[in-house]
Amino acid sequence: MNETTGPKPRLRLRWLTVCGLIVILAALGYREYFLARPVGFGSAGPRVAPEDFQTAWTNRPVVLLGLGDSVTQGLGASPGKTYFQRLVKNPTDEFPEMRGVCLAAVFPKLEAVNLAISGTTSIECVDYQLPKLRAYPPHVFGVVVITTGGNDVIHNYGRTPPREGAMYGAGVSEISEWVRNFDQRLETIARRVRETFPGGCQIFIASIYDPSDGNGDIQNAGLPPWPDGLQVLAAYNQVLAKFAERHSDVHLVDMHSLFLGHGIHCRQFWHLHYQTSDPHYWYWDNLEDPNDRGYDALRRQMLVEMARSLPQRLKTP
Repeated sequence: MNETTGPKPRLRLRWLTVCGLIVILAALGYREYFLARPVGFGSAGPRVAPEDFQTAWTNRPVVLLGLGDSVTQGLGASPGKTYFQRLVKNPTDEFPEMRGVCLAAVFPKLEAVNLAISGTTSIECVDYQLPKLRAYPPHVFGVVVITTGGNDVIHNYGRTPPREGAMYGAGVSEISEWVRNFDQRLETIARRVRETFPGGCQIFIASIYDPSDGNGDIQNAGLPPWPDGLQVLAAYNQVLAKFAERHSDVHLVDMHSLFLGHGIHCRQFWHLHYQTSDPHYWYWDNLEDPNDRGYDALRRQMLVEMARSLPQRLKTP
């Protein structure tokens, strides 16, 4: 039998074909479950009860005030689709279930003022945003939304040695004083906000999300490894949670839990935080801000918290 057409070359060809298919399938699987980050489409986040927004919560003048960083400023959002803008009014292409579900529907005399600036840390919020506040008349009520602390944690992306306000790469043993100072800054923010609204206010402050979905492997998103990153993040989030617990006029909006499963591991069905109903990426290109669907989800979570607390608070003299 001719050696080039015998059974051994055929068997070798079959094995090469099988091995080639295995390599191709492995590559496709790796791309799908480790590299792909599809953003999905349609609405995102929790359900908001539309019946809570059918009647006015108050006829008093209300100011929606935004403070903090790029999340409240809206970096990465399409025009008109930051969470702050969507709190105020619905965009023209609003999802059917959210039409009429906004603060303009329940506050007939609503004014919106957003002082948040992209890139600012909690230090810069105190130093540059709070001095811009001026007291409103006593008949005005304040609804204040804040995202701060995230830049304290992630800056300067490991490019400089860790320091307060740019902690990336810090060990958990280094941060105790920085954490205490963050807590004090939150108290300063609350005090100045209350002085701004002598007629009363409610503060809604977000926790800090984790693009690694709880794994701490931020190097898989292109940043330097950070062994203590999750502990540093947890310390800041604990400060935010205790801050809200201490004050009846402060409400924690749990953005951290809301975004778990929508980070760099969103496609991994075996992951602890895999979101079966929406296994998609909620972050923008820079990793540290939401995309449109992430902002939609945050807007909804904010509205849920507001509907839970504001109507009752506004009925109290």
